Amino acid sequence: MKKERIYIQQWLDFKPYQSQTATDSYYLKLSNEVKHVITTNTHSLVLQGYLQAQEIDMLACFLTSYFEDIISETNLWNSFIKKHKELYNKQLPFYFLEEYYEDEINLQDVSFLIWYFMNTIQEEKFIAPFNDFIIETAKKVFAIFDNAWDYAPENEHLKQFYQIDKDETDFYEARSIIDIVLFQSYLFYPDTTKKIRETEFEIIETTEAKERIQMFLNDNRDSTLHKTHTRLLSLTGKEWAADIIGDKHPLKQDILAISQRIRGFFFYKGQDDISVFIEHIASGKKFELTKKSFDQGDTLQTIDTILFMGLVQWKNEWWFSGVFFQQPFNADLILDEKNSIESRASVNFLDHQTEEVKDVLAQQYNAFLEFNGGQPIAFIPSEKIDSFIKNYIEFFNASLKLSSKEKEQAKQRAKNDGFFRTIDEPKNYKEVSETALFFFNPKSGVEIALAINSAFLLPNNPYFEEAESEDHILRLLMDESLSVGLAMYCIDNCKTNLPFFQEGVGKSYLKDIDFLLRFWKKDSYYAIPSITFTGTKED
Repeated sequence: MKKERIYIQQWLDFKPYQSQTATDSYYLKLSNEVKHVITTNTHSLVLQGYLQAQEIDMLACFLTSYFEDIISETNLWNSFIKKHKELYNKQLPFYFLEEYYEDEINLQDVSFLIWYFMNTIQEEKFIAPFNDFIIETAKKVFAIFDNAWDYAPENEHLKQFYQIDKDETDFYEARSIIDIVLFQSYLFYPDTTKKIRETEFEIIETTEAKERIQMFLNDNRDSTLHKTHTRLLSLTGKEWAADIIGDKHPLKQDILAISQRIRGFFFYKGQDDISVFIEHIASGKKFELTKKSFDQGDTLQTIDTILFMGLVQWKNEWWFSGVFFQQPFNADLILDEKNSIESRASVNFLDHQTEEVKDVLAQQYNAFLEFNGGQPIAFIPSEKIDSFIKNYIEFFNASLKLSSKEKEQAKQRAKNDGFFRTIDEPKNYKEVSETALFFFNPKSGVEIALAINSAFLLPNNPYFEEAESEDHILRLLMDESLSVGLAMYCIDNCKTNLPFFQEGVGKSYLKDIDFLLRFWKKDSYYAIPSITFTGTKED
């Protein structure tokens, strides 16, 4: 590998500002020292086998940014340490912490950060945290930081970007600090920053209507900001921003209370001096959009004009967030929206139906246990998935013991509310795997999984193959499309019988399994019930 130096623009790529400040030259020099020990120690060839030359530069800047963060008290790393300790009663996963000093640099921090960076910047190979090249490289890097500890300068300019005025009322200022944390900070550079840049590049490259590129970029960034979770602890941007500004900040709870973003089609229903009145087409819900966030009210003239826009609730007001355009009344679009499960579900969080959801899921879960011989999991030939689902639905409907009149009334409510659909065409599951499993997750509902049956050594699984077991377990743990509930069902019921969990890395994973599941399944860690309510009355 060529021993080329890191340049200032590479260093600034990890900062929420573009022009060099007084301390950047110092930390750039430190980054080059870090790069030197990374690329010249006895384990450097192993590390370079995982990372490309440019990624080695990124790693050096990333680790030096951690050191700068501690020195400058920008509170990114310490927020992670604090949150991890709240969840697991220890500062970090994996490593021994008998000698660990909060608010200072630690060898364990550097080891963890190397592990985190390497498993996030690339996803082809999972690297265990106790690899010799991680530990030995961390020792070399830590020695550089330890020598610089007493005289490294604070970056006061950097610190300003992670602060917000205690009396701030503007939603866009709160959104700005979330954007900085997710997309412009060193801590999430290999994770959410990398992902947003990849999607933005794809938009630029694939959008044919070049005049609309900026609109698509803005909408993508706003959408990602509100819904993405980080690999570290599966937290959202608003959760990280709230922790970084600190417990004593009066806006912490307001930032945590920022609502989910509603993005979709609305009817324009009028306006006054304070608000624009709109109605969500799919659900019929009405909103008052504050004019503090929307300066295009004078372009709205005709009632029931269709608007496409994004909304977010901040301090009990609805603010415009994302993109906006309008179009004339369109009957076909309206019908499509009223029949769209996705569009209707975008406002479900406003209905406060948590207990009702739990009741419905519990009812379905109990019915499934009765249907499946007391077990929440069934192992079946993949060609029988559709008939298995059909039989369960019939069994569940029969268990409700509705009269013919009640069934017809429920059906009519669904029609009136614009939700009536047929069962999807059967899929050819057999192309993926000869066998499948059907799991009822009590937190989210039905789940079908293929090519992981050998992760389950259970009496009711006739398809377990020992030779495939480790591969199936790793896929179950790491594949984000497979739920945390299913992974934990495997661990809770099979770990004592599966060799993978009895020795080696598999056994070590169990000590920090919740952290790892958050890391592997960052956007699906929190189970969401797959129920959309229909036919409900308006308040």
